[in-house]
Amino acid sequence: MRISDTFGRPLKNLRISVTDRCNLRCQYCMPEEEYIWLSRGDILQFEEISALVDIFADLGADKVRLTGGEPLLRRNLPDLVRLIAKKPAIRDIAMTTNGVLLAEHAPALKAAGLHRVTVSLDTLRPERFAKLTRRPTHAQVIKGLLAVPQAGFTDTKVDTVVIRGVNDDELADLIEFCKPLPAEVRFIEYMDVGGATKWTMDSVVSRAEILKALERRYGRVEPVIEERSAPADRYRLPDGTVFGIISSTTAPFCSRCDRSRLTADGIWYLCLYALQGTDLRGPLRRGTSADELKALITGRWRARTDRGAEERLRNRHRSPLVRISELKKDPHLEMHTRGG
Repeated sequence: MRISDTFGRPLKNLRISVTDRCNLRCQYCMPEEEYIWLSRGDILQFEEISALVDIFADLGADKVRLTGGEPLLRRNLPDLVRLIAKKPAIRDIAMTTNGVLLAEHAPALKAAGLHRVTVSLDTLRPERFAKLTRRPTHAQVIKGLLAVPQAGFTDTKVDTVVIRGVNDDELADLIEFCKPLPAEVRFIEYMDVGGATKWTMDSVVSRAEILKALERRYGRVEPVIEERSAPADRYRLPDGTVFGIISSTTAPFCSRCDRSRLTADGIWYLCLYALQGTDLRGPLRRGTSADELKALITGRWRARTDRGAEERLRNRHRSPLVRISELKKDPHLEMHTRGG
């Protein structure tokens, strides 16, 4: 069974946050040092996540991405990967991590059935990393990245949020660093979501600017023509190196977005910009049948009208989506809670 929303977008991609906790404090994501964490009793058990994945798979979802917070802070994560990997309908299991703990966990994750890894890395400079993340763990991230191919992973991605005056001078450096790994860099336009409370449009380095900067360094950059729902537009350098740009801020891809997000405590969000979600943990723990849960999810998705990034783009007086005072009232508005 495959269901579509009001714009014909299928339910295919499920992002699952396994914890709201993180071991970094990236200033564009988690501007505060301390947070009100989700109650441990509310966090979904692996068996509960597995049951919900079965329901989503029956409705057409065939890709799962594990996120956080930092997913490797969740104990025994390979056990969850193993549960999901056994499901024939799920053809792709990926994980996004900051890489700090990746070196020690990469072999077990690969053995459990994880297919792909995306590592968030915004700078190659240790001192700049420490300023951005407020943690001195840059060397651990690099070690984690180097462990990925050694563990047998391929199709690795490196996600870089590009911020004007912060790291926009490292575009080519990151491409060169990732060539021998190998990994594909995806430059992400700075977005006005969650903890990005100091966001301004002036801080956004657009796709056009990124391409122009790389063409000055490498020469002509060609677009890669392909039919896919992935968020990144991909480009090829003259030497064949491919990189991506996720231009959610200046050129949103809402028209083809097939993603939804499940928080660690079971709240389901239909859009990264959504301010409200649907509680699936409550019905699941009350013993609601799989068919009833399926009907709940189907009803919500078929009524989906979300085009959050496009709506934000039309806002002439655009400011951060949520202010710190509002974030403190509802931790589910944080990107480290719902997964980026």
